[in-house]
Parts: sequence; C-alpha cells; structure tokens
Amino acid sequence: MLLYIDPGTGSMLFTILIGVIGAGIYSLRMFLIKMRFILSGGKAKINEDKIPFLIFSDDKRYWNVFEPVCRELDKRGKNVVYMTSSQDDPVFENKYTHVKAEYIGKDNKAFAKLNYINATMLLSTTPGLGVYQWKRSPKVQYYVHMLHAAGEVTMYRMFGIDYYDAVLLSGEYQLEDVRSLEKMRNLPPKELVKVGIPYMDEMAERLQKSGVADMHPKTVLLAPTWGPSGILKKYGGRIIEVLLKTGYHVIIRPHPQSFTSEKEMIENLMKKYPASEQLEWNRDNDNFEVLRRSDILISDFSGVIFDFSLVYDKPIIYTDPNFDVGVYDAWWLDKPLWTVGALPRLGKELTEDNMESLKEVIDSCLTDPQYAEGRRSVKAETWEHCGEGAERIADYLINKYDKLTKTEKE
Repeated sequence: MLLYIDPGTGSMLFTILIGVIGAGIYSLRMFLIKMRFILSGGKAKINEDKIPFLIFSDDKRYWNVFEPVCRELDKRGKNVVYMTSSQDDPVFENKYTHVKAEYIGKDNKAFAKLNYINATMLLSTTPGLGVYQWKRSPKVQYYVHMLHAAGEVTMYRMFGIDYYDAVLLSGEYQLEDVRSLEKMRNLPPKELVKVGIPYMDEMAERLQKSGVADMHPKTVLLAPTWGPSGILKKYGGRIIEVLLKTGYHVIIRPHPQSFTSEKEMIENLMKKYPASEQLEWNRDNDNFEVLRRSDILISDFSGVIFDFSLVYDKPIIYTDPNFDVGVYDAWWLDKPLWTVGALPRLGKELTEDNMESLKEVIDSCLTDPQYAEGRRSVKAETWEHCGEGAERIADYLINKYDKLTKTEKE
C-alpha cells in the first residue's frame, strides 16, 4: 500500500526540509567565514559579501512600483540587488549602473534563498514575512515593507506585515490602522514613515508631459477585477449590453488573471460581443493610454480606481465594496474600511436597481461637481507628499543604512 500524505502535511514537511537544509548551509557558511577570518589573522572582512540594499519582487508587475526607487538609488550611486520571481521581469532590461537583477525562482525556491540571504536592508511589497514559508534571515538586519497601491494597509491576509521592521505609507489613516493592530497583538512598534506613492508620481508626471487625449467620443472604460465578486462574473453580458445602449464608446479591459482563471467566460463574452467601432477589448501591458482616453471608469474593488480618479482626475462608478474581511487584517479593527468611505466621494455605486439607467448614472458622475471635490479630499488623505515618493524613500533607506552600518561597526 502506498503511503499517502495530504497536501497540507506535504507542504509543512517541505517547509521543514527547506528549513533544515537552509540552516545547515547557513551554519557551514558561517563556519567557513570564521575560519577564513582566523586564518587571515583577523584581516578578512566577515561581511564582505553583504548586500547593502536588496529588493525582492514576487512578480514582474511590481517593477513599476520599484523602478522609481531603483532609479533614485542608482542616481545616488547606491548598489542595489533586485531579486525577482519572474524570469521575464522588466528589471532585466533596465540600464541602471548600480542595479543588478537576479532571477531566484518562484515560491519555495525563492524563499529558500531569501531565508538565508545576507543583506543590510531588504525592501519588498510582499506580505507574509515570518508567517508562512518566507522567514526572516538571520543575516538581514532590517526589513522594510512598501505598499504597491493607494488604499488600505489592512487588506493583506492576517499578520501580513507584522514581522517587518518598517512600513512605508502614504496616509495617516494607514499609520493609525497599523498602530491599532500592533497594540491588539502586543507587537513592538514598527517604524512607520509616510513617503507617498512613487508609481503614481511617475504616472502623474507622464500624464502632464503627454497632455490631454485627442478629441474622441465619450468613452466608458469597464475594468473589472477577476473572481466571484468581479463585475463580469456578477453581471455577465448584461452590463455590456446596457453600456452599448448608451451610445458611448466602450472599452472592456478584463484583469489579466481573468484570461487564465476565467478563460471560458471571457472567450464566450468576446465571441458574443466582438470588437466593433463602438466596442473594443483591451489587453495592453501598459494601461496609461487606455486610462488617458477614457472619460469614466466602471470597476469593482480594484486599485485602478485610485489610479484613475486621483492621477487622471476623473469620476468612477463602483460596485458594492462591502465584502467579507474575515481572512484579512481589517477583521481585527472595529471600524469600516477607509475605502468604503472614500468611494462615494469619487463616484456612484452600480447596483441592480440602477443598472438599466446606467447612462443617466454616467452622465451624473461626469457633470456633478461634488465628485471633483471628493477627489481632492480623498487624494489628500491617501497620497501625501505627491511627487516626492522616490526621493523620500531613497532618503529613508540611505539614512537607515548609515545608522545600521554605524551601529554594526561599533
């Protein structure tokens, strides 16, 4: 009879195995380093292979988040090692003198390396440090988490950022939420620094240089996320038919994951509603142009809502943001999500009741001045230090590095 191991146990055993192997490698390396130090009469540098600034990206889509920071550190002559889990990460095409890219595999293979990496500081957008397979390396002095979008810091799965040393934020409400979680969980206070949002700074600068889009018919962009709560999953072809009845130009830009996880649904919708002069399906890697030439966005609980409303300064229509937060850090806080209060200031909610009058809803959002004022207030709350994000992050990282290395030498 074959021995059966369920997936959960198998994952646990694999994690233990990785840990044992990693600990053995770490012990052997430390022994060799100490021996080299002794044999050299104390002249060999124990930390000569220590990476000063290490960035870990678990997916290529975060290059736009990290690139402004890499550019700023490169400009200041700081050496950065950029480790990625995507073989086709755009970082490999970068031309920065001081940024070295390295592919380290996916999931457990990546974590096996990271768990014993030697670095002074590690910057990442990846949550879950110290919770699952990704452990703190005994040779990394300081872990810094960076948000990859405007909005909640509590919408990570539980304990997502608990074991970072510092978190870079963009709004006061985020800071208050982290402090509340720390107090509830008896965690030592992290260093919380409000720095802004570098990738949105880049987008805003690009938009300023590009100017307004050429004359075009009134255009509605439907950009849903994927999964059971996504607009296309919830409403199917009905919302497409209603949009076509408005007479406005319609662009549908499904989430990239939909073409994998919801392939059959997307293919059926594209077949039933083929591209035409009025309707286009968009799969551009870069969403800049499609956002620039759209007048209003219809989306769900997606980060593109804040990109569109705060950078492009245009109204949105959104679906019900109240969903189960049971597996997220937000569950611990006895308060509504900040996003729930922000969305009504940016546009109107799409419901079953107003679906058939969607044209009137669109027209209202485009003309009502309250949404322009709402965008200003939301922007002030969630995007502090506009235009200064990369510089502030570089300042923080370099100053912290100097303090860490000074303490180490002493």
